Amino acid sequence: MAELNVNGKKYKVDVDPDTPLLWVIREQIGLTGTKYGCGVGQCGACTVLFEGQAVRSCSLPVAAAEGKKIETIESLEKSGQLSKVQKAWVDNQVPQCGYCQSGMVMATTALLRNNPKPTDAQIDESITNICRCGTFQQVRAAIHAASKA
Repeated sequence: MAELNVNGKKYKVDVDPDTPLLWVIREQIGLTGTKYGCGVGQCGACTVLFEGQAVRSCSLPVAAAEGKKIETIESLEKSGQLSKVQKAWVDNQVPQCGYCQSGMVMATTALLRNNPKPTDAQIDESITNICRCGTFQQVRAAIHAASKA
């Protein structure tokens, strides 16, 4: 039995300790905003915040997440208000297909919490998520917009 803290709520889940956190979040807890992409931690669709840092949940065993603070895309909206990153995403028309966007938003949230005014080079270094639609210029514009909000 694993005890998790996801979006400020405690969950007890009965899974193998090696189960990837992604599957526990989606299947046992029922939060489906975090997406499966590649399954090997490369694409970033499954990015969540783990103790405030962007991590790929598809390659993190649930045993490593016990007792740690985990935030998913569902945690960002508060009382019907989008986070500044989510609002910048909409205002800058970032999503095309949208599949990778929850991971990108979470990676950007971590970046801006740690570095409120990143340069283009810092953005490129920090946001390593893959977008098959190629919206990287819109992503950069949205990050700069969110940093000014």
